[in-house]
Amino acid sequence: MKEILEKFKMNECNPVNTPVSIGIKLSGDGDGRFVDSTFFKSLVDSLRYLTITRRDITYGVGLVNRYMETPKESYWLAAKRILKYIKGTLNMGLFYAYDKNTQLVGYSDNDWGGDLDERKSTTDYIFYFG
Repeated sequence: MKEILEKFKMNECNPVNTPVSIGIKLSGDGDGRFVDSTFFKSLVDSLRYLTITRRDITYGVGLVNRYMETPKESYWLAAKRILKYIKGTLNMGLFYAYDKNTQLVGYSDNDWGGDLDERKSTTDYIFYFG
C-alpha cells in the first residue's frame, strides 16, 4: 500500500476518516476539466487491486471506477480522498479471539435509485463479529 501512496505522490498528504465524502453524488457530467486518463486509470486500477484486502474502500472505488473513460477533476479528487483514507489507516487491522459466546450480527443499507446517471440503487452492508 505504501508503494501506491508513493507512486501517486500522496506520502505527505493529510489523512481523512472516511474513504468517501458524506453525501457525495458523482454524475457523468462531472465538475472541472478533464484529467490525464492514463494516470487516472492507473490510480483506479491500483485501488481496485487494494479492494482484495481492503473491503472498506470498495464502495468508493466502485464510484470512481464508473468514470474511467471520461475522468474529470471531481472524480480525481474522489480517488485521491481514498488514498488519504488509506494513508490514515495503514496501521489498522482486525484481530479475532476465540470465544464460545461470539455472535455474528449483520446490517444492510440501501440507497434506492440514488445514482444520478442511471437511477441504479446502491446497497451496502456491515457485519459485526463478537
